[in-house]
Amino acid sequence: MRKYLLSATAALAVIAGSGTAFADTAAAQKWIDQEFQPSTLSKDEQMSEMEWFIGAAEPFKGMEINVLSEGIPTHGYESEVLTKAFEDITGIKVNHQILGEGEVVQAVQTQMQTQRNLYDGYVNDSDLIGTHSRLQLAYNLTEQMNGEWAATTSPTLDLDDFMGIQFTTGPDGNLYQLPDQQFANLYWFRKDWFDDAGNKAAFKAKYGYELGVPVNWSAYEDIADFFSNDVKEVDGVAIYGHMDYGKRAPDLGWRMTDAWLSMAGTGSKGEPNGVPIDEWGIRMEAGSCNPAGASVTRGGAANGPAAVYAIRKWDEWLRAYAPPGAASYDFYQSLPALAQGNVAQQIFWYTAFTADMVKPKSEGNNTVDDAGNPLWRMAPSPHGPYWEEGQKVGYQDVGSWTFLKSTPADRAQAAWLYAQFVTSKTVDVKKSHVGLTFMRDSTVNHASFTERAPKLGGLVEFYRSPDRVAWSPTGINVPDYPKLAQIWWQQIGDVNSGAFTPQQAMDRLAEEMDITMARMQQADEAAGVYGGCGPRLNEEKDPSEWLGKGGAKAKLDNEKPQGETVNYDDLVARWNQ
Repeated sequence: MRKYLLSATAALAVIAGSGTAFADTAAAQKWIDQEFQPSTLSKDEQMSEMEWFIGAAEPFKGMEINVLSEGIPTHGYESEVLTKAFEDITGIKVNHQILGEGEVVQAVQTQMQTQRNLYDGYVNDSDLIGTHSRLQLAYNLTEQMNGEWAATTSPTLDLDDFMGIQFTTGPDGNLYQLPDQQFANLYWFRKDWFDDAGNKAAFKAKYGYELGVPVNWSAYEDIADFFSNDVKEVDGVAIYGHMDYGKRAPDLGWRMTDAWLSMAGTGSKGEPNGVPIDEWGIRMEAGSCNPAGASVTRGGAANGPAAVYAIRKWDEWLRAYAPPGAASYDFYQSLPALAQGNVAQQIFWYTAFTADMVKPKSEGNNTVDDAGNPLWRMAPSPHGPYWEEGQKVGYQDVGSWTFLKSTPADRAQAAWLYAQFVTSKTVDVKKSHVGLTFMRDSTVNHASFTERAPKLGGLVEFYRSPDRVAWSPTGINVPDYPKLAQIWWQQIGDVNSGAFTPQQAMDRLAEEMDITMARMQQADEAAGVYGGCGPRLNEEKDPSEWLGKGGAKAKLDNEKPQGETVNYDDLVARWNQ
């Protein structure tokens, strides 16, 4: 019933607003005709949706609000194009600022701690769902949509169409964040080099199995060694079998928390995140909301054999098989570096940068042919020797609109309108063609992406497959993401510098996480800061009490089993089924 009432309200606003409203409608029509094509909606349906925004935005017309997101192509399009469209159509001016991900998390944390309004809305990763649902400092969107924000909640929002909505829903069943974009962490490789008959024959002769998409880390390592030390160069250019990054910066921590330990086999079985041990190595018993520890001595796995193995392999591969200088790259430098065309594969590649990898050769992208067809493909990342069927397979970033209660109510509602606008069906197909970070099911299944799929290296096939929901963000075991995430990069950076061994670094990391969670436990028990769902740490026991007995997995005698690969075309055929 509300849908029809809101539509009527919007229509009345258009009529009552006389010249101004008609001018807004004319602006909407202009944007629909000139920018917002293609769309899953007809132009008439797009106009109906925009008329609702015009009416709902009337009380906020003339406001100027500030929002913040990290720097990926999708948010660049929002900041440079969609803010102008939104202002033309609604009369609300949006300053959409773009900073590095670390600065975004820091801003969110600062606003939560100080209760001082820094931004009216954030595109904040759903990795913080455990934080927001515990601290209750972010608006509960379910409650707001059914309450004070009912009149500013679009009747065509269609939450069921958002692919990652389950990742922004707290354990209480309430929605705390609205997905804006999604990108998975997949395997990237040069299919043209892998298909080369000479390379295939040489690889098979040396390793005894086919050159193909690696299923396990043993195969990935063999392939990295083969291209770095056997093939060595292509068309006179030195090539490398691996790409990664190691700069001592916040994104080095996310490089590891984004399921790297889980891909090695650290966590427990369970999807989207292991139970009781998650991809960070933090233990939280089934049915509980209280994290119990990260150290092996407390039943966690952050410093267990699988986690140490994962860090050791990252460090070894970076030194042995990556291009010179990669160890000093950060997240934003390493991914576009693939466009140079001198790397055979990358085990840990974010699809947010697909847009960079499909640029034409004229723009310096050496991974496409003269017709712009990709010479590369993406596939599921391989898993380490500790991994078992049923464990988490990989990470997916779900950048999501988040509104903090410290933001004045009118500013939060204006930002809520903007968030719905940039995720609306009117604009989403076009936005997704620019940024290639799908978050609506209707968008990825649009005919325009069927046509474009051959140019996108497997991205469309992946997001149309059931696999897309198996790649998941950080889960609810992490009680306070900003406080714990900042510990990671410093400890991992000490491995890259050679100051500590992987075991020493992970011991220090696990201990620091437990110390930090102990403080959270004290705060929660004293004042209910985390709503009774703060950490309740297990008492420490000898590691032998936990290793292989429901805690961290015991060390394997053989951490390099036989390499295993699959044919890429067979893999895509499975996706298409």
